[in-house]
Amino acid sequence: MRIENLNELDLNRLTRKSYGDDETLEQRVAEIIKLVQKDGEEAIYKLTEEFDHVNLRQSGLQVTAEEIQEAYNNVSENYLRALRTAKANILSYHEKQKRTSWLEPNLDGSVLGQLLLPLKRVGIYVPGGTASYPSSVLMNALPAVVAGVEEIVMVSPPRTDGTLLPEVLVAAAEAGVTEVYKVGGAQGIAALAYGTETIFPVDKITGPGNIYVTLAKKQVFGTVDIDMLAGPSEILILVDETGRPEELAADLLSQAEHDRLASAILVSSNQEILEKTIAAVERQLEDLPRAEIARASWETYGAAVLVSSLQEGMDLANKIAPEHFELVVEEPFSWLGQVRNVGAVFLGRYSPEPVGDYFAGPNHVLPTGGSARFYSPLNVDMFMKKVSVIGYSETALKRDAQQIALLARSEGLEAHARAVEARFKD
Repeated sequence: MRIENLNELDLNRLTRKSYGDDETLEQRVAEIIKLVQKDGEEAIYKLTEEFDHVNLRQSGLQVTAEEIQEAYNNVSENYLRALRTAKANILSYHEKQKRTSWLEPNLDGSVLGQLLLPLKRVGIYVPGGTASYPSSVLMNALPAVVAGVEEIVMVSPPRTDGTLLPEVLVAAAEAGVTEVYKVGGAQGIAALAYGTETIFPVDKITGPGNIYVTLAKKQVFGTVDIDMLAGPSEILILVDETGRPEELAADLLSQAEHDRLASAILVSSNQEILEKTIAAVERQLEDLPRAEIARASWETYGAAVLVSSLQEGMDLANKIAPEHFELVVEEPFSWLGQVRNVGAVFLGRYSPEPVGDYFAGPNHVLPTGGSARFYSPLNVDMFMKKVSVIGYSETALKRDAQQIALLARSEGLEAHARAVEARFKD
């Protein structure tokens, strides 16, 4: 890893906005979705055996109450205590997001307003395979619970023995998930969107996954709603001379270990900090359990960028629009007003990114690939829909009828105009 100047930086390499634009994979995902639409659970069984090497006919597609109880027997009290504390923090944070319906009566007797209604049935995707994520269960399910969603359906790829990780099942039970199915990948997304003999279709699908999951969500959008198209993990750290290289290196690797495609970027106007942090990354990689993955990420999508000032670094951060943005500077709150395009901001050296991943309360399902320019973190609003309320009175309609008819006729829609005028023909 070498230090790069701003003028030689390849932004496309760091933002990977082309993630998911693969025609071959798009076609393969489309085939999987059509197979599930056509053959239902027979396709689920076949695809799970092909991709996950699991016979669901033997292990069962739906997780039973007995399996959940067994999961509780296999987790420690310390784990359960930490999980429940995290749950309380996440609920507390998201409860502050909830808004209520409103009606506004006017003096002319009309009433305008808005109903905020929870979705009835949502699906959450929880990654499995090489790593399992109980935290993703909490982050996807709890905002839905706060919104008032009645049915929360979870899908996750099974382990080779046909089970899900006990910690994941316990998290699902604690978070209020109502149904759990052992199916992942594009076939899991298709099952949620179109349904099978056992799985009833949902209204919305949330949660991150691999490229197959992302492309499947992209293709079923319109049949159901989705939260976002989540790509590989990202972190950008803006640091001044107060930064501590060992801490910065640990924070960079906390995202690099997720995925070979993950992005870890360090930005500073202090060259010495950059040099020492690069060296610290190399030292820490030597005994990191997921070193192979983290090294591939660091070498391919990592960067140490030398800027002329912290202001230039802040401008770069807003341009890259990273998923996670750490402001490791002496006065982080003084820079908060300049934050525009990031998924989540972490202020100061005592706010490392994993605090947000697991415990603090804000959601860790965040926009990636530059989409923080226009997407928000997963939140309570995403599990609700808004219904407009219009209750005109005779007085109000009589007052506005001529103008409404005029606008309708300007668009060539005569029946629209007549629908208003018909009320006053007598």
